[in-house]
Amino acid sequence: MRLLFALFIFPLVALSQPKNGQRSIDFTLLDPDGKEVSLSDYEGKMVLLDFWASWCGPCRHENPNVVEAYEKYRKEKFENGKKFVVLSVSLDRDKDKWKQAIETDQLDWDSHCIDEGNEVSKLYGVRSIPYSFLINGDGDIVAQGNELRGLNLHITIEKYLR
Repeated sequence: MRLLFALFIFPLVALSQPKNGQRSIDFTLLDPDGKEVSLSDYEGKMVLLDFWASWCGPCRHENPNVVEAYEKYRKEKFENGKKFVVLSVSLDRDKDKWKQAIETDQLDWDSHCIDEGNEVSKLYGVRSIPYSFLINGDGDIVAQGNELRGLNLHITIEKYLR
C-alpha cells in the first residue's frame, strides 16, 4: 500500500493546485535587483499572483490586459483588501530577457520576482503559463486560471470591489 501511495498518489498531491477558498502558500523569491520579495509582503491587499515568462507568447499577449487591470484597480478598495497589486512570478532562466520583457511590456508595478528553479510554480501546481491566482486580503485564493484571463480578469476583480 505504501508503494502505491509513493508511486501514484503522492505525485498527484504534489502537483495539485490549491483550490479557491484555500489559503495561499507564502514564498520568497528575488526581484530584478536581487532583493527578497514574499507573498506575505502584500497581506491585506488584493493580489494577482501572475505566473509568466518572457519567452511565452500567450503570456506576452495577456500582459496588456494585466497592465490595464493594474492601472484600473490599483487604488480601489475591496471587500477584503486595500488596493490591488500584481505579483509577477517569472519562470525565465535568462534574467536579461526577463528584465527586458518587464520594460518592453510596461509592467510598471514594483512586485516582480523570478522562480529560476520552478519551486514556487510547483508549489502552486502551475502546469502551463500564463496562469494566475487572485488572493484576497486575508491570503485566501478567490479565483484562478481562466477566471483571470482577458475580460474575465476584470469581471472577476469587480466582484470583490467594495
